[in-house]
Amino acid sequence: MTANAVNPLLDVQNLTTGYGRSVILRDVSFNIGAGETIGLLGRNGMGKTTLLRAIMGLLPPGAGRISFDGKNISGLRPSVVSRAGLAIVPEGRGIFPNLDVEENLTLPARSGVDGQQQWRLEEIYGLFPRLAERRHHWGNQLSGGEQQMLAIGRALMTNPRLVMLDEATEGLAPKVRDEIWATIRKIAAAGISVLIVDKNLQDLFELASRNVILAKGEVVFNGPTGELRANEELIHRWLGV
Repeated sequence: MTANAVNPLLDVQNLTTGYGRSVILRDVSFNIGAGETIGLLGRNGMGKTTLLRAIMGLLPPGAGRISFDGKNISGLRPSVVSRAGLAIVPEGRGIFPNLDVEENLTLPARSGVDGQQQWRLEEIYGLFPRLAERRHHWGNQLSGGEQQMLAIGRALMTNPRLVMLDEATEGLAPKVRDEIWATIRKIAAAGISVLIVDKNLQDLFELASRNVILAKGEVVFNGPTGELRANEELIHRWLGV
């Protein structure tokens, strides 16, 4: 039940980390290829957010190695990791409440590692017309769905090679969820690697080529979506669905 990309863009090897004396992740290994979409699954409290934080440099690894595009990024500052081409849409969105929509988008804006600017304000507003309509509204005046759109747009404004989404559609109305999934499909179609945490297996399975399941901080499944979808016992055992 182990499958990996041949030439990984992100490569996590034997990662162990946690908070203080509390170990959350134990010997976690998986990778993502360029342009690949991976689902990161597991019940609440199994270490998914901790893993994303460690990859992004928000949590130092206790042991193991995190490589991106062949370079060791273990323990680097989040700003350095971001400039390498990673972006995160965190759980809770992290919108600046006292900045308006356009300021939230332009604050982190920069060219990609290749100097290109595939994603600029015009492209984000084309992706999310609602944000264009509310470009002068404060962050705290937006609905939850609009804040999630803004968080995704903000991540894209860094012109990343990999976007990680933590609880991509949690708490959103069905219509907004559909819009977010459609947007993630467009991001993937643009050639950006995507790592998604979400509880909606049906939509996730339609998008992800592979899935990684965490249980008590350890990888218990790493394989193709078709293999996981066909194994109801495995889904029930580790995901409780």
